[in-house]
This record gives sequence, structure tokens and C-alpha cells, in this order.
Amino acid sequence: MTSAPSPKIAVVGCGYWGNNHARTFSELGALHAVSDRHPDRAEALAAQHGGRAMAYEDVLADPEIDGVVLALPPQYHADQAIAALEAGKHVLVEKPIALSVADARRVDEAAQRSGLVAMTGHVLRFHPAFEALEAMVAAGDLGSVRYIHSHRVGLGKFHAENDALWDIAPHDLSLILALTGEKPFSVRGVGSAMLNRLSDFAHLHLQFSSGVRSHVFASRLNPYRERRLTVIGSKAMAVFDDVADWNQKLAVYHHKLWEDENGWQSEMVDPSYVELPDGMPLTRECSHFLDCIRSGTAPRTPVSDGLAVIEILSEGTVRHD
Repeated sequence: MTSAPSPKIAVVGCGYWGNNHARTFSELGALHAVSDRHPDRAEALAAQHGGRAMAYEDVLADPEIDGVVLALPPQYHADQAIAALEAGKHVLVEKPIALSVADARRVDEAAQRSGLVAMTGHVLRFHPAFEALEAMVAAGDLGSVRYIHSHRVGLGKFHAENDALWDIAPHDLSLILALTGEKPFSVRGVGSAMLNRLSDFAHLHLQFSSGVRSHVFASRLNPYRERRLTVIGSKAMAVFDDVADWNQKLAVYHHKLWEDENGWQSEMVDPSYVELPDGMPLTRECSHFLDCIRSGTAPRTPVSDGLAVIEILSEGTVRHD
């Protein structure tokens, strides 16, 4: 029995993430074309990874191309995603999918009208450590989730249009929304601009109807690098640390807590580490996109997820120091 041929994909945008997508889809045997407003960049990427260098209008008009990956400056994502959907192309659009709630909603509405696969590039949702954490939460291994906090800090990159909140926090907001399964009813945000008008530090505080509370700290002006998501449950605590070695990326802590005549007491224990399967998150994400095109099933990270993140970001940018 022969397997179905791979869908043919065009990667639009030949910057850092476009290069990563082009390489990955080439490795998966699915890269058909690359496109960029600078034709020489597209030609160079095509020479490196295969496929044809094409203008975007030609990508949309090519009946051989099944899906489009958009890795553009985010201010262009909404219009180009809608154009691709209206041209009958499945879409994987990098985060953030837009820079306003109105534009993100337009993308979501276009996706619903089209009936096509429309997926947000929330790559950490496909990390084996997060998938294992998500399964643990769903199975009740941590008990009732009470608090989730994330720290995503480091030095650079600085973008002309995006502050730290919009550039960095979408990763963690996507993870938090996946773990809670609900949108927050309260969002409070504070940002601080040190270098120019755009915030280099951002704090978000979220409250959910289930009782879960959460905070996100994002910084691109920090002397050390940290990529850590911590989930506090009634039975155990878990930490997804993406800076740690592979065999220590997901740690579970069964700290002992009890109350006696002297009040609440605790006893710390060493963590246990969850064994993880091999697999690059981007490869898993791109494979999932191809599988959804083949089967016609909804993606795990639809553009409605991207819209939910944009709604939180928009609320969180109200207050600035």
C-alpha cells in the first residue's frame, strides 16, 4: 500500500523563522516554493533548501500548492493569511497572527468561512515536554491546578514594531490557555520601556473562572536566559524548563505539605524527571500541519487560539510604567 503524497507547501518570508520552516518542510519532503518581497533572498533560500522562488501572487495562483506558511513581520500576517485562505490555500501563520484584535478576528472569520486548515504557529505546544505536562494535568497527576507562572527572559531580539509582551509572551500564553482550557476573565499588565518607546519588560497577571491564577514575566533586556513554565497543583508541582538538558526538561516535585498546631509545614524533596521522546518541536508542528491537510482534521493550534492570545495581549498593554 502506497502512502498518500505529501501536500505541497510554500514558505512566505525568508527571514529567521522562514528559513527554519523552509529547512523543516524540505526535510519532510513537502517544500514546493519560497517567497519574499526581496527576490534575491527567496532565490538564495530556494538554492539552499530546494523548491522554487516565486512571487506571492504566483504562490496564491499556483494550483499545485496546497498550503502556505507565513513567517512575515506580524503587521502583514492578517492580510496575507486572509488572501491565502480566499485563494483556497491551507495556512500556518506564525505568532502573533495579527497586531490587533480586529485583524485577528478577521483571520478567524476567514478561516471559518473557508473550511480549510488554518493554524497558528505556537511551536511550544508541540514540545514533547509540554505535551507530557499537558497529559499529566489532564490526568489529574498534579491534582487541582491552582497557579501557573512563566518566566521567559533573555537579551534581545529587538523589533521595530513589537515590544517584549507581544514578541515573547504569546509562547507562554498559548501554553497557559492549553493547560487551563479557558480564557481569563481578568488581565492586568504592566510594561517598562528602557531603551525606547517599546516595553522591554512586561508582567501579566491572569485570573480564570476555575480559580486558577497565573502570571507571565517576559523580558528581552535581561542578563541571563530563562525559559521556564511552572504549574502548582494540589498534589504536586511541575516545571517545564526549556533551557535544561533534555533529560531534565520536565521535573515533577512531590513536596510534602501539612498543617499542624504550628501552622502550615513543608518538606522539600528532590524532583523526578519525566522521560521524553525525541523530536524537534518545529518538526512536530510542521508534520501536524501536513497531517491536518491530508486528513481534513482541525489543528491543535487553530487561528482561534491565536485570536485568544491577541485578546489577552491587547488587554495586557493597557497599563505601562
